[in-house]
Amino acid sequence: MQRKFRLMRTTDIERVRREGKTYAHPLLVLAALPNPGGDLRVAVIAGRGVGGAVQRSRAKRLLRAALQPLLETLPAGHDLTLVARKPILNQTSPQVQNALATCLRKAGLLENPQ
Repeated sequence: MQRKFRLMRTTDIERVRREGKTYAHPLLVLAALPNPGGDLRVAVIAGRGVGGAVQRSRAKRLLRAALQPLLETLPAGHDLTLVARKPILNQTSPQVQNALATCLRKAGLLENPQ
């Protein structure tokens, strides 16, 4: 994921998780918060509940790969956090992309069906 799309500061990530509206799916949790800066920024998170370091890295790679084709269609002006859940490890990339698209549609950030 390109640097301009990354939400990197811990304070920003905590703000999105605390104040943002959340949308849950069995594979992931999306938190969205309007961003006054006008850019779209995303943080991908996998906690220890997902598994060891290898499993957490795989979960984050799956989420980033699912997000990549959708980045250009998402509206600017939002901060997003994507939190992986343990069942994501047993899914294929298209299944993760469908789950992410479902959450983005619930949030009103994705209009066209993918």
